[in-house]
Amino acid sequence: MGYVASMRGPGAGRLTALGISFHDPVLEASIQRMLTVVESALREAVRSADGFVAEAARHLVDAGGKRFRPMLVAVCAHLGDPSAPGVIPAAVIMELTHVATLYHDDVMDEADVRRGAPTANSRWSNSVAILVGDYLFARAADLAADLGPEAVRTQARTFARLVHGQIAETVGPRPGDDPVAHYLRVVAAKTGSLIATCARFGARFGGASPDVVEAVASYGETIGLAFQLSDDVLDIASESTISGKTAGTDLREGVPTLPVLYALASDERDTASVRLREILGGGPVTDDQLHAEALGLLRESAALKRARETVWTYAEDARAKLAALPDVPARRALESLCTAVADRTS
Repeated sequence: MGYVASMRGPGAGRLTALGISFHDPVLEASIQRMLTVVESALREAVRSADGFVAEAARHLVDAGGKRFRPMLVAVCAHLGDPSAPGVIPAAVIMELTHVATLYHDDVMDEADVRRGAPTANSRWSNSVAILVGDYLFARAADLAADLGPEAVRTQARTFARLVHGQIAETVGPRPGDDPVAHYLRVVAAKTGSLIATCARFGARFGGASPDVVEAVASYGETIGLAFQLSDDVLDIASESTISGKTAGTDLREGVPTLPVLYALASDERDTASVRLREILGGGPVTDDQLHAEALGLLRESAALKRARETVWTYAEDARAKLAALPDVPARRALESLCTAVADRTS
């Protein structure tokens, strides 16, 4: 996998982005400069005359993160003019929107820790966390208004898709729905939509041609799907903390990830497959012995192999969507992410 490991300067450790490799030093230096500006602009954006609101809004911003979304905005802006005045605000809008969803996610997940720090809901309360998330959405909308009606509409529609995806995940598949198709729709809405808009905003406000803007937006949604599904695979397959979680965390919490859904949908009658479906059909696997057994069975299953193949298919589909782009360093950086996503689960 490629990392922007050579970046230096304030906050550089938080500016590493999984997957994108910068083989062009000019592009890498430009991205680093842009993200340094974005980091300052993020802190300015969450300021408030009310000290408590400012503190709570800074909570996750100060905790850092990979800043993958503003980085994608910056990379796609290099398909046009990265110095165009709307690019930095667009990157800030996308990161604010992302961080706002994290405040809400932590409430829904009853999480205690995020990015190595106590979550806002555990430090203050669920109500405070929800309201701070709302405040950040509002700040993102305020900044989008400065970029014009198209930016406001795009950001609002992206937010709507995020909410639809969360509702669909919460309610679950309806009677007659294919659980795998339902899950893929949820991932596209919750993860793919925001990454698609990051790519769209970068190219659009960098002044790229309309066909390039549409191509990178389609790429963004597809690579977002691939990345989330690769996390699903790593949750089962990884012996390390590559995915940022202990192996089998989703399994223990009863989160229906792609390998689990494939295993449950299997009609294979061998002893291992039948036993795996028996364990998974009981909901969250919290018993340590059963958890270890299920994890072992999943790692040897056709379901995990099929999930890996699905990740590869989406990654290659994303790569194909870049064919309309000019052959420039930014395109090659985006292609490197496709390779990284496919390789991280192999």
